[in-house]
Amino acid sequence: MNLQSRHALRTRLGALAHHILAGASRHWKWLTFLLWIVVTVAMVMTRWPAIHWLVLGDTDDNIRYVQVKDWLAGQGWYDLRQYRLDPPSGANIHWSRIVDIPLAALMLFFRAFVDQGLADRLACGIAPLLPLLLLMLSLGFIGRRLAGPHGWILAVAAPFAAQMGLGMYAPMRIDHHGWQLALALTMLAGVIDANRLRGGVMAGVSSALSIAIGMEMIVYLAAGGALIALRWVFRPGAEARMLAYALSLAGATSLFYLLFASYANRAMVCDALSPIWVAVFGAAGAGMVLLALLPWRGWLLRLAAGLVVGGAVGLFFWLNWPQCLSPYQISPELQRLWLANIREAKPITAQAQSLVVPLLAIPAAGLLGLLWALWDARRDGERLWAWATVGLMMLFSTALLFWQLRAGPAAQLLAIPPAAWAAHRLVAAVLTGTRRARVAAAIGVALLAAIAFVYPLYPQAMKAYQQVTGHKPRPWRPSAVARNDAIKKANGRCRTQPALAVLDQLPAATIFTMVDLGPRILATTHHSALAGPYHRNGATILDVHHAFDGKPETFRAIAAKHHATYLLVCPNFPEGTIYQARSPGGFYADLMRGQRPDWLVPVRLNTDMTLPYQLYRILYSPAGSEIHRRAAKKSRSSANASASASPA
Repeated sequence: MNLQSRHALRTRLGALAHHILAGASRHWKWLTFLLWIVVTVAMVMTRWPAIHWLVLGDTDDNIRYVQVKDWLAGQGWYDLRQYRLDPPSGANIHWSRIVDIPLAALMLFFRAFVDQGLADRLACGIAPLLPLLLLMLSLGFIGRRLAGPHGWILAVAAPFAAQMGLGMYAPMRIDHHGWQLALALTMLAGVIDANRLRGGVMAGVSSALSIAIGMEMIVYLAAGGALIALRWVFRPGAEARMLAYALSLAGATSLFYLLFASYANRAMVCDALSPIWVAVFGAAGAGMVLLALLPWRGWLLRLAAGLVVGGAVGLFFWLNWPQCLSPYQISPELQRLWLANIREAKPITAQAQSLVVPLLAIPAAGLLGLLWALWDARRDGERLWAWATVGLMMLFSTALLFWQLRAGPAAQLLAIPPAAWAAHRLVAAVLTGTRRARVAAAIGVALLAAIAFVYPLYPQAMKAYQQVTGHKPRPWRPSAVARNDAIKKANGRCRTQPALAVLDQLPAATIFTMVDLGPRILATTHHSALAGPYHRNGATILDVHHAFDGKPETFRAIAAKHHATYLLVCPNFPEGTIYQARSPGGFYADLMRGQRPDWLVPVRLNTDMTLPYQLYRILYSPAGSEIHRRAAKKSRSSANASASASPA
């Protein structure tokens, strides 16, 4: 091929690429939807074993599953009390029905075609992927705003590199966190939208919807609202966005309260959308409307007026509900015994290096991309402000990691816009730049690719580094390795559906078990449990801890108080190791050493599998009595009768 023909071919290919990209830019939403369809099919196929065996890994996922099934079985729309936790009064759950709606709709849809069990599992597999579409569309919108018409391509694909953030959208992750993260990105898209009216409404409604789902993202949403107000201070004409935001936030919050607030959340509670927050957001919205309508002139006057209004709203909040400044209204004892042992409630500085480095890789790439983007937009006031907004949200979310690890998914996802923008610019330089620029850009693309695959690559890189340098970590003692393996095995096996379903051989009863196993008992059996890890039920959580930490007599008294029929313990379960370490002379530690009181009768279930847990009937009569012997015989015969009556 001569030089002329090569040039002609390059010209034709360039024209073809231009037409393809132009078409893709016009139809980016539909292309994003098609990509989401492909991702959905792929994730459902790869996660099919988890779907088949109803692997709801998180306690919240299990309670959400039970909550939706109870609703479809007739429980009231505004009644979110979980009656099988600590019956008969039940446990007060602080959620709303919003996230229940798509999951219930999918269950009903699939029940029209397959049996109920498979239909419900399919719904749990697909439901978490619905907010992923919203997330991808929001990121694509932000990418187009910051990088031009083709900026959506890498932005919508980038979440698949953010493994901690992507985990919120994995099949069977049916909790509300995925929705809240997606809505936070939708809010950010509204804050930087060039169309001020549309952007204000988008930011206000998405913020209100997130708050109605749960209060976990309120600090991010408050930061977004503060940035809208700050833009009004320094930019004439920004009052249109602030006015639209204020009206939509206050209006949508009030509407969602009427539609979705449970009976329990009609009280003056801090941890859910309640009259407190309707009043606070109503006051904030009214203040912002006042600021937007009055003809303030000069940024100093606007700043002063904004500080006065913001201070008045803050004072109104503090004078009336100062207790709401704390995220959880729990006792110091509950904080010490329970919440302090939850890993995601600890800062990133308390986490292992193997978790910290992959988690911070994307925020680090986002920071470098942000600095580059700010320099690139230094002469464009609108783009500079948009980038400053995105950057402040990213830095804020990353800083929250030093408070709690639970900020990790938000830190990764909010770092995607600047990281994707940098990748977009580097790819463009590789394709169209000079020879020197192409080499430098190719190195940058390689580094970003390494960051994108940091989760699988980091362990291999550390292993290679250790081999080269000879600096290997001190090996664990064989006993520690065996202990760690036993904990991992128990944590997996004790939650499995086949193992727990065997319990349905027994008549429905209340099972005394660990806090983190309670929700799983509800999701996989017809039995009730004492407690789940929900702060509104702190007294019952404390009872479980006191029972396992205390003496046998203390345990039996607490079990009798909660009408527990059985005790289920799982040796080496993570929560159990806390009781053993904290109270080596306590009831649980003694039980793990084989010291069983006479009033605990082992229950034998009819199954061929080796069960990972130990089940006992709790007797409240004197040990050795005729009632003791009769109850033990009844437990064995009941299990055998149920097993013989069930189909093979």
